[in-house]
Amino acid sequence: MNKAYLGVDIGSISTKGVIIDDDNNIIASEYLWTEGDPIRAVKKLLKSLNEKLNKSYKVVSVGTTGSARKLIGTLLNASVVKNEITAHGIGTINMHPDVKTILEIGGQDSKIILIDNKIITDYAMNTLCAAGTGSFLSSQAKRLNLEVEDFGKIALTSTNPSKIAARCTVFAESDLVHKAQMGHKKEDIVAGLCKAVVNNYLNNVGKGKKIQPPIVFQGGVSKNIGVVKAFEEELGEEIIVDDFGHLMGAYGIAILAKNSKKISDFSFNISDINFKTKGIECNKCPNNCEIVKVYKEDVLIDSWGNRCENGIK
Repeated sequence: MNKAYLGVDIGSISTKGVIIDDDNNIIASEYLWTEGDPIRAVKKLLKSLNEKLNKSYKVVSVGTTGSARKLIGTLLNASVVKNEITAHGIGTINMHPDVKTILEIGGQDSKIILIDNKIITDYAMNTLCAAGTGSFLSSQAKRLNLEVEDFGKIALTSTNPSKIAARCTVFAESDLVHKAQMGHKKEDIVAGLCKAVVNNYLNNVGKGKKIQPPIVFQGGVSKNIGVVKAFEEELGEEIIVDDFGHLMGAYGIAILAKNSKKISDFSFNISDINFKTKGIECNKCPNNCEIVKVYKEDVLIDSWGNRCENGIK
């Protein structure tokens, strides 16, 4: 039986899974929507990955990353639980050894990672505002009665992009409506939105950062060729987008799980197991900690958030 290693990246919008072999080759992968329920999403993810995995492989170690990494790490008995910066950095360095800058724009947040000689030297994240993220583009697509998947090719047909103020979602939407009412072409507005996303990113997440090539662009928004073109125009550099950019966090954490040499007590068959979480506020001391407890078939298996022993009693 060949060894395999599972990486799961659980975000607020999407859940990604990657299984690799001993040579870091991706042998199975899946991408689906979280839909506000990370436990249900991971159950669906595992079912799909199990169907895709060659039965000559056995998953021996698991890693989790993303906003729900601790919760899902508990469910899957993960060997490694790491933040997205580390996971994205490791995954990208393995695929692009010379990378110096990683641009990442996801559904509700964005990040930049700077790398020197395969070492992460600096990073920044924007998690406070959805302006300039995938959810921002999706909402504007609905307003324009367009499919967000078509944004890129529509943007490329524009010769005079509209100037859209994207420092805030509310401002952007009012500006978009104003431009449409003034008679701006739809393709110019779409191209303007793509440029606005890039300017928002560079003026916030990338502010003060030395962006050097090779530059790798990741996250769901990297599939938008209009945004890719806007980045290339603003930075004057080639932007690398590969087929696995949306899976890079899961890929990186799978590599970390493999390198950890720790064995996970893992099974794909969790679809029939009842997991539930319970949030409580502990009032046993002045800390008033907000504690999350995880139950498996009504048996407490983990909890976190407490700053003293009172919360786990």
